[in-house]
Amino acid sequence: MSSASTVGTADIGVIGLAVMGENLILNFESRGYTVACHNRTTAKITNFVEGRADGKNIIGCAELKDFVATLKSPKKVMLMVHAGKVVDIYGEQLKELLGPGDILIDGGNSNFNDTNRRVADFAEKKIHFMGCGVSGGEEGALKGPSIMPGGDPAGWPAIKPLLQSISAKVTADNVPCCDWVGAGGAGHYVKTVHNGIEYGDIQLICEAYFLLKSIAGLSNQQMHEIFVEWNQGDLDSFLIEITKDILIKKDDLAEDESKAEYLVDLIKDTAGQKGTGKWTAISALDLGMPVTLIGEAVFARCLSAQKAERVHAATVLAGPPAYEFKGDKKAFVSDVRDALFASKIVSYAQGFVLIKKASDEYKWNINLGSCALMWRGGCIIRSVFLGEIKAAFDANPDLPNLLLAPYFLEKVSAAQAGWRRVLAIAVTAGIPSPAFATALAYYDGYRTARLPANLLQAQRDYFGAHTYQRLDKPDSEFFHCNWTGRGGTTSSSTYNA
Repeated sequence: MSSASTVGTADIGVIGLAVMGENLILNFESRGYTVACHNRTTAKITNFVEGRADGKNIIGCAELKDFVATLKSPKKVMLMVHAGKVVDIYGEQLKELLGPGDILIDGGNSNFNDTNRRVADFAEKKIHFMGCGVSGGEEGALKGPSIMPGGDPAGWPAIKPLLQSISAKVTADNVPCCDWVGAGGAGHYVKTVHNGIEYGDIQLICEAYFLLKSIAGLSNQQMHEIFVEWNQGDLDSFLIEITKDILIKKDDLAEDESKAEYLVDLIKDTAGQKGTGKWTAISALDLGMPVTLIGEAVFARCLSAQKAERVHAATVLAGPPAYEFKGDKKAFVSDVRDALFASKIVSYAQGFVLIKKASDEYKWNINLGSCALMWRGGCIIRSVFLGEIKAAFDANPDLPNLLLAPYFLEKVSAAQAGWRRVLAIAVTAGIPSPAFATALAYYDGYRTARLPANLLQAQRDYFGAHTYQRLDKPDSEFFHCNWTGRGGTTSSSTYNA
């Protein structure tokens, strides 16, 4: 534990000794830093200091004031605690212990609106509040996560060397997967969208798995081999890699090891969530951005949670006639791969459009290519694919949509036929594939020059006098029609498009 001899010796302090906190502390220490740690439950401090941290330059502090006293100036504190109320509780306590020029970093999954508020609040005391998204799970935190820092720009120079030293590095020139994102809640916003894309990636992989299993009747071993192959091409990614391992893991609790079943087949099909996917969807709605795939991924988890109702509905709701696949299984596997890859492109395209819209709305000036680079290593959605996104934005920083970049244009075009065949079979067989379907619907909508929203606007004007624009008139002009002959000339305010 801390003592008088440790005052002013720690380079950084971390509060919170859950999985991410412990591993980030060990990561900092392995890079040559002395780290102070504190946790509300003091037994955790003792267990950590006498266990994994034994013999290392890590100082355990039972009292918050002692924890702050161990830090070198400017003092740097990183919170790795539950988002929301807990961050505010610690923030209020630290506000009285830190001083002008000190830095408080929130490394949890906080809502960007909360971060905006906290940056402004702490600025009144001249304390730099930083909202840093951290992704990578247990292994990433220990060996090198992706870090998305934002907040008070004045605090970035002091924490830049520390955060970049512990982050993942994947490029040939050892560029860290950590760079300044933007002011206010920008860092946490980018992390939120990252998590939303993660929701989408996971749902897409689950749909691919379900189609291979339900329609092609492939075994876990066969699917494992398919995912091994997919992980060597365009789909090379952390989530594909772990899926191949999951598929052939046997049940450790089986009494007879020789008769053990595959663990994935024993897991209840009800998915949990912590809220960041929902935040992404809410922000997309607030900003008027059609981030449909992440929304469907969130709703798919909600539907999975209605397990009891689904079990009952399965006995009473009719589906299509029993489907027997009589096609070429190898060709079907190839089509599923194309559907997965094309849908993944759509998901990322939507995610980056959302970040761009938020950056413009909140004046964050986020570098989209830099975001892709930060996600290439350490984080859950890390993949080779992200290198192509970085290249696309390097080639055209004003690219409105990834679907228009030459690489992605070519890839989606090549995958389109298989994508459509897979969905036709899924619909015929009654196999739910919401993320695949919404990705294709978005793609078809985006490539359609004239959508039926003209009728929609006519309907809105008919019942609510909401006005419309005309193709043969300037966009600045709005019109109202007296559709029935019984209405007047008064119209509502113009609409937001």
